[in-house]
Amino acid sequence: QVQLVESGGGLVQAGGSLRLSCAASGGTFSSYVMGWFRQAPGKEREFVATISRGSSVSYADFVKGRFIISRDNAKNTVYLQMNSLKPEDTAVYYCAANRRTIAFTSHYYSNDSSDYDYWGQGTQVTVSS
Repeated sequence: QVQLVESGGGLVQAGGSLRLSCAASGGTFSSYVMGWFRQAPGKEREFVATISRGSSVSYADFVKGRFIISRDNAKNTVYLQMNSLKPEDTAVYYCAANRRTIAFTSHYYSNDSSDYDYWGQGTQVTVSS
């Protein structure tokens, strides 16, 4: 069973930066598409960023130019570098793994939460104004 553990959340002032990490265990990390999603109070979970097995990336429009997703297969870890944070970025951030990748090229990624099989417990990010 794959386990995902997020870390790096916290309280930061607007304009600041945080780096989230998600460590995976129990599976073949390098074969997974990885994604970051977030859920703010009273809102539905939404897509933030995704990275393919071959490190192709895609971002939600509201984080383009501010957030960077990356992965280190040697460490079984995916990262989300968050810069120029805004109060509206306040949310619980979740990482997720999609293991159903064998039929796709290494450039395949997904922004659809239903494509993901494993989820972490989430890490709180709070941005103060």
